[in-house]
Amino acid sequence: MTKYIIKRLLISLLTIWAVATVCFFLLRLLPGNPFILQNPLDMKNAEKMMAYYGLDRPLWEQYLSYLDGLIHLDFGYSLTHVGRSVNAVIAQYFPITAQLGVQALLLGMPLGLLLGILSAVRRGGGLDYGCQLSSVVLTAIPSFVLAAVMQLIFGVYLKWFPVSQWLSFRHTILPTLVLSIGVISGHCRSMRTLMLEVGRQDYLKTAKAKGVSNVRVVVFHQIRNAILPMITNMGLEIAGMLMGSYIIEKVFSIPGLGAYFVNSITGLDYTMTLGLVVFQAVIVVAANFIVDLLYGLIDPRVRVV
Repeated sequence: MTKYIIKRLLISLLTIWAVATVCFFLLRLLPGNPFILQNPLDMKNAEKMMAYYGLDRPLWEQYLSYLDGLIHLDFGYSLTHVGRSVNAVIAQYFPITAQLGVQALLLGMPLGLLLGILSAVRRGGGLDYGCQLSSVVLTAIPSFVLAAVMQLIFGVYLKWFPVSQWLSFRHTILPTLVLSIGVISGHCRSMRTLMLEVGRQDYLKTAKAKGVSNVRVVVFHQIRNAILPMITNMGLEIAGMLMGSYIIEKVFSIPGLGAYFVNSITGLDYTMTLGLVVFQAVIVVAANFIVDLLYGLIDPRVRVV
């Protein structure tokens, strides 16, 4: 198990380095100057700012300097938000984005799995058809449309929840519901498919033939084996939720990382974009690393891969 952990850890570190390297050079290939975008008429100040941030140095020097900062967990200072470090932006706004993602996962994952299990167990019934139809329809509706409809119904007409801002727990309910709907739909469809696939296996037929109760077969055999493949996708899903959704944050006026990420790309804010990309890569890699460890504990055959 120790060899397995070390191997996965080295792969994780190499992945983060590769992401940081590729993104660094790709961003430098983008045409334009971030300081000229801010003030097109002031070329002298733009040149001074380029020199101040070290952007006039050879590319390899900038790359080595950036790697040195990463080793010391320093993402540098934003080019467009004067005086603000990327670390400070992440520290201030990531907890808001993470809270929204965690709430959506805590609501969406159990509910989606439960609906998928019930749909498979009662295949062909009203609940099954209802879950399948709802999953397809809700997945097809864009998130910003769904958010606007829920704001109109629950915020404007019924006045149950605030339609925007992030001031109290009540303000988090609507965006959490909107973000969790995709999780519920995806888990419901996947769990139903896996439950039906496992239900056709010979060992389940043997268990039923031996007189094992249907409840025990479903709980201790069918669900247990059906849920294992879903662990593989949990790393990306958890990381995606923790980084939030720019559309949802925009619609509900949530001060998260989404707006900073989009604005940093359009404004050629190299340090902010790189910092947020690498930070997201770390979350994705860390989540997948944990999932790999869990898979190794659950299925010993994985450790030899």
